[in-house]
Amino acid sequence: MTASSTAVEAVLRGGVARDGEQEHGDGRRADGLHLADPHRILHRCRTLVRPALTEAVSRLHPWVGEMAAYSFGWCEVGGAPAVASGGKGVRQALAVLGAEAAGAAGRDGVAAAVAVELVHAFSLLHDDIMDGDADRRRRPAVWKAYGTGPAVLAGDALFALAVETLAAQPGGAAAVRTLSVALGDLVRGQADDLLFTDRPWTGPERVRPEEYRAMAEHKTGSLLGCATALGAVLGGAAPETAAALDRMGRHLGIAFQIVDDVLGIWGDPQVTGKPVHGDLRERKKTFPVLVALDSARGDRLAALLEAGDDPGAAAELIERAGARTAAMAEARRHLAAVETALAAVPLEARALGELRSLLGFLVRRDV
Repeated sequence: MTASSTAVEAVLRGGVARDGEQEHGDGRRADGLHLADPHRILHRCRTLVRPALTEAVSRLHPWVGEMAAYSFGWCEVGGAPAVASGGKGVRQALAVLGAEAAGAAGRDGVAAAVAVELVHAFSLLHDDIMDGDADRRRRPAVWKAYGTGPAVLAGDALFALAVETLAAQPGGAAAVRTLSVALGDLVRGQADDLLFTDRPWTGPERVRPEEYRAMAEHKTGSLLGCATALGAVLGGAAPETAAALDRMGRHLGIAFQIVDDVLGIWGDPQVTGKPVHGDLRERKKTFPVLVALDSARGDRLAALLEAGDDPGAAAELIERAGARTAAMAEARRHLAAVETALAAVPLEARALGELRSLLGFLVRRDV
């Protein structure tokens, strides 16, 4: 087992299972219950949601709809069927499970799943432009394939379609309000992330770990929480249930982002798909880096990061500063908060088990 996988497993043992529960290597808990296979969960939810998502995209202008289909991995430029795979559909699965956890049928969460998937695609289109990322899922990003202006237009269309999808549902007003809050936080998180890039490594203007936590909650956690809460809202859940599921997703987003940061420095490239010390080579202000910069070794680390020519030495210094351990402890704390949120309200048992299985998968893998 690699060091990176050991670290992730340690996080999961510390946070996803309830106190006193442990998991065996075959996916069976110590109490004899079997955890659901997250791949089957994702497949089931994608199969349930795909017809409605396809129908929604078909209502767009044909050219804009082609760009949207390309972004989902359904087609190539020009509309030919794609051989590339799309995303896993994690957020749409959370919406379906949110409805089921509230005691409703999975189909009651489909409109929420469609809306969140549209918003997620919209955010990725715009993120790739802002970050200058030329590739997405091992092929050209939409802005590289179609142009920047068309990609912005496609993103705007997906956002409008998401709102329209929710507004047409019974109880749509409450659902649109839930989505609006998440969108506001998503924009806030993206803005902070962009601004972090230009802030200094040291001094009073440096990025603090607590600022990073807020950014991760907004940029990553808000949409995960929104997905689960929206499914519950359309499934007729009480407001406190939807609020608990939203909190769950926000803490999950922070934990996911921090574990991803650890893997971005020390992860196995064959597992992560990223080069060793990749985040350090790109001089990203990730959580372990920020913790180490706040330590006694901060000035030396800042000099290494500024020079950018010895990421291995920077990684070693970060680890000696205790920042890797601190990052994993922080992730465990947020995974414990995930469990606290789930335990705060009554949820349907089977759906809760599937939700827990999917949450563990999210922390183990890149979304």
